[in-house]
Formats: sequence, C-alpha cells, structure tokens
Amino acid sequence: MNAINASATADAQQVWQWLHEVGDPEIPVISVIDLGIVRDVAMAEDGECVVTITPTYSGCPAMLVIADAIGETLQKNGVQRYRIETRLWPAWTTDWMSEDGRRKLKEYGIAPPVGRAVEHQVIDISALSRKRGAEPAIECPRCGSFNTRLSSEFGSTSCKALHVCNDCHEPFDYFKCH
Repeated sequence: MNAINASATADAQQVWQWLHEVGDPEIPVISVIDLGIVRDVAMAEDGECVVTITPTYSGCPAMLVIADAIGETLQKNGVQRYRIETRLWPAWTTDWMSEDGRRKLKEYGIAPPVGRAVEHQVIDISALSRKRGAEPAIECPRCGSFNTRLSSEFGSTSCKALHVCNDCHEPFDYFKCH
C-alpha cells in the first residue's frame, strides 16, 4: 500500500498489525505489542491516529526510542497525523505480555516471567525478607533445567534479575514478574 492510500484507509486494526513490527530496543526479538507496552490504538474523528503506550516502569529510558520507532512505523505506512500518549496508570505488568512474546524471550535466552503479577502486591517487598530458596523455580532458557539459582536481583536492565543454571553453568536473565 503506498503512502497516499495508507493514510486514507488506515484503521486501528491495521495500525496494530504494523506495530507488531516495532521491536523493543532492549530485547529486539519481542515487539512492543508482545511486550504489552501498546495499550490502545484509536483513530480520532479528525483522522489523527492516537497510540497509547505504558512503560515497563515509569523511568524506562527506552520509551523515547520506542515512541520514535512507533512514529517512524506510522509515517512509513503513510500515517502523517499521529500522537503518542504515555499512560502511567494502570502500571504496566508482565501479565500484559503475550504468550508469543514469552516464547520469544525464552528462545532469545531470557527466562520469561513465572506466574502472574496479580498474585503479587502492588509493591512487592517480600523479596527483602524472603529466605534464600523461597524464590519460584526459574527454568534455564538454554538447557531447560529448573536447577537454577538467583545470582543477583539486578540483571542487564532493571526489569530483569541475573540467574545461573547449576546444570549447564550458564548465566541468564530472568524477566521479573511485576
């Protein structure tokens, strides 16, 4: 579809499809749709496309890059009038990740979140007093073993923790459930 026709015929459903091609800058194998960052796509009566996004956490430095990538994708597909809104409430949760996104994380070497965030407190401080070994079993994305251990609560980004597999001895990131 060329740029002239795209802006005249684009609808919210088509925009959702285009946004499946926008990768997360920190984990490029997962789209912003699969990650659950895109909360809404709406076409205003005046023809403006409004994309609502929620950061994985309020200080996420990748959000500007994500907003730019969304804008570039819209422009590439002929949508010239658009607005990207950031919504902080409700706060993003790993529950919003798609099953396909979880699968892609694992294939990429990042253990996907275990459980559902709705099972946790809004601010989960239980890890501060939890005894070692009380963490949920995390599967190694490389060999599939559950014989893993937490190495650091802080991984390559703030939403991940560093784990080590006791069987294959490989370190890996775990996308924390929140």
